[in-house]
Amino acid sequence: MIASNSILRVENLNIDYEIGRHWIRIVRDFRIGLGPGQIHGLVGESGSGKSTAASAVMRYLPPNGRTDPASLIEFLGENLVAKTPREMRPIWATHLKFVPQNPEAALNPSIRVGEQLAEIVRLHRGWGAAKARAHVVEAFTRVRLPDPERIIDRYPHQLSGGQQQRIVIAMALITSPRLLILDEPTTNLDVTSEAAILDLVKDLIREQEASALYVTHNLGVVAQICDRVTVMYAGDVMEEAPVQELFMRPLHPYTIGLLDSIPRIGQTKHQRALANIPGYPPSFTDLPPGCVFAPRCPLATEICHSARPPLESVAEQRLVRCHHWAEIASSNLRPDYSAGLASASTPNEIEERPVFLRVKELSKDFPIHRTLTELVHGVRPAPVRAIDRVSLSIRQGRTYGLVGESGSGKTTLSRVIIGLIERTSGAIELMGMNIQGDVLHRDREVLAQLQMIFQDPHNSLNPYLTVGQAIRRPLITLARLSRSQADQEAVRLLRAVNLRPEYIHRYPPELSGGEKQRVAIARAFASNPALILCDEPVSALDVSVQSAVLNLLAQLQEERGTSYLLISHDLTVVSYLADYVAVMYLGELFEVGYAQDLFSPPLHPYTEALVSAIPSPDPQRPPGPIRLGGDIPSPREKPTGCAFHTRCPHKIGPICEQEAPPWHDDKHDHFIRCHLTLDELKAKQSYLASKKDD
Repeated sequence: MIASNSILRVENLNIDYEIGRHWIRIVRDFRIGLGPGQIHGLVGESGSGKSTAASAVMRYLPPNGRTDPASLIEFLGENLVAKTPREMRPIWATHLKFVPQNPEAALNPSIRVGEQLAEIVRLHRGWGAAKARAHVVEAFTRVRLPDPERIIDRYPHQLSGGQQQRIVIAMALITSPRLLILDEPTTNLDVTSEAAILDLVKDLIREQEASALYVTHNLGVVAQICDRVTVMYAGDVMEEAPVQELFMRPLHPYTIGLLDSIPRIGQTKHQRALANIPGYPPSFTDLPPGCVFAPRCPLATEICHSARPPLESVAEQRLVRCHHWAEIASSNLRPDYSAGLASASTPNEIEERPVFLRVKELSKDFPIHRTLTELVHGVRPAPVRAIDRVSLSIRQGRTYGLVGESGSGKTTLSRVIIGLIERTSGAIELMGMNIQGDVLHRDREVLAQLQMIFQDPHNSLNPYLTVGQAIRRPLITLARLSRSQADQEAVRLLRAVNLRPEYIHRYPPELSGGEKQRVAIARAFASNPALILCDEPVSALDVSVQSAVLNLLAQLQEERGTSYLLISHDLTVVSYLADYVAVMYLGELFEVGYAQDLFSPPLHPYTEALVSAIPSPDPQRPPGPIRLGGDIPSPREKPTGCAFHTRCPHKIGPICEQEAPPWHDDKHDHFIRCHLTLDELKAKQSYLASKKDD
C-alpha cells in the first residue's frame, strides 16, 4: 500500500513499446509505494514487465518505449512523467540511482575504480581531489571492501565479481540517494558473495533511510531482504503484500506456483518431482481476453477466461488480482502444480552402476607472464596451480555435484575434462579407456559422448545462426540424423525446455538470457550424450522454468541413462539433482559424499559456510550463523597448510597454517578433509544447532 510519507508513489503506470509500427501495451496499471528505510521486492518470470516497470520509474525507457502521460510517478513529491532527459539528469546524479545485474557493464574497464567514484564526487559536490579520494575510501569501507586504500587504485578486471558489485553499490550510494533501484544485483554471484551483498544492501538502506526497489526472480532473496513484495505476470500486478504475509499465505495461484517451484535443501529427485507452472507466458501481442494467467491456471473457470479481474484490496496491507482469491483465502481452494512422483532410483543403487568417467590426480597449471624486470633478469615465475590433484568418479546415469565459490576451480576442472583446456598432469578415463586431453585430438564418438552446458549462453550461441540451425548442427554431425529428422527433433527439444516451436526461426539476440540458456540445454542433449557437464545450467532461469528444467534433467537422466557433472553455486539445485557431491576450494576437494549426507548437517567448516549463506524462502527463518569474511584468495597467493585456514570459523591454531589437513572417512563413502576429527566437527554442529534453537 502507498503511505503518505512515501519517497516513491506510482499509480496507474501504463507502458507501451513500439513493435513493428504498432504500439503494444507491456505494463498495465502498475502501482507501488516506498517509504524511508523500506525495501520493496518486484518479482515475476522473464517477460513479466518487472524490469520495464523499474526502468519507467527511472524514466529510462528505450527509444521505442513510452509512458502513458496519465500515469503518476511521484518521487519526493514531484511527478517525473513529463520530465525530459535533460530535466532528469540532476535527479539521476544525486537522488535516484540504479545498480545493474552485471557490474562489469557499469564500470569503465580503462579507468581505476577509485577515480570512477571520485569523478562523481568532484562533479556533484565540487570537492578537491584529496577530499574526494578520502570520501571514496570511506565509501569503500562502508561497503566492506578489504583494504580500500589498495583497491581504490585497481582496475575493474583486477577485482572479483563480488568486489565489483560492492563498488557499483558504493558508486550508487556515494551521493546519498533517496531511492535505489537494484536489478538482479546478485544473480551472477556465488552464494557467499550474495549473502554478503544482501546483508550490505539491507544495512545501508536502513542506515541512510533511503528506499530500494529490488527486482529479482529469486524468492529466497526477497524473503530475506524485502519488507513488501509485488508479484507481476504478463504486465499485470498479480499480488502485493508484506513479505511475511505473502510467503505464509499467498492468495494468487501464480504466487503459489512460484513458491511451490522452489527447491529446498533436503528435497531430492528421489522423492518427488518439483512442482512447476505448465505452459508459457503469453505474447503481449496476443493477450488473453480475461485474466492473463488463466491459460496456465489450474483454478481457471469461465469467468477467468472472459473477464479481467480487478486489483482488489483484501486487507489493509494486501492487494490481489484474482476472481477466486476469497476461496483460496478460506482454504477451500488451492492450485495443484505437483508433477507427480519422480521416477528416480534410490541412492543405494549408485554403487551398482558402472563408473562412466574417472578422473585421477588431475592438475592444471597456468603460466604467469613475466614482468619486464623478470624478463631482464631471466627469472621465470612459478605457474599458478588452478587444479591440484583432483580425483573423482562419475557413475553411469548419476549426477556428480561440484560446489564452491567463484575462483575455486570448478569451471576450470570441467573445461579440462571436456577438452577445452589441456591438463598438466593426471588421467581422464572414459569407460576404462584413457582419452586425450585436447578436444582437437578426440574422435567423433568421444565428442558425441561428452557435451557441455556453459554458464554464459551469450557466448556459447553463434549470433548469426538461428536457434534451429544451432540445434540441428549436432543432430546432423554427431547424431547423424537427416535434415527432416533433425528439424522434427529440434522442435521436440525446444518443447522439452519450455520454448514454443516458433523459436526455431529466431536468432540469439532476439532472446532473453533465460531463453538462450534453454536453447543451450536443448543443444547439449541433441547428440544424446552419455555425460553432460552442466556449468550453472539454471542460474539464468526463472524459478518456474528452473523447476521444469531440473525435472527435465532428472527425467532424461532416468530415460537415457545420462550422467551429469553439475557445477553450481546454488546448493538447493545441487541438493535436488545430485546423487554425490564434492566441495571444492582453491583447486582442492575438501568434502565428498552422498548429497543427503553432505547437507544434513554440513560438517566441514567450508560446506557449513556455503549452506549457511543460502537465502531461505522463509522470511521467518533467520540468516545462517556463518558469514565468511573477505574473498577467496588468489591461486597465486595460496595459503600454506589448509588452504581454507585464512577464512575458517573453526580454525584451531598453527597446525591449520602449517600442515595440509588429512582425509577422514566415516565408512559410508563420506570423506572430509580437516584437522578437526569427525567427532569434533559433529559436536560443533550440534552446538550451533542448539544455539539456533535458543
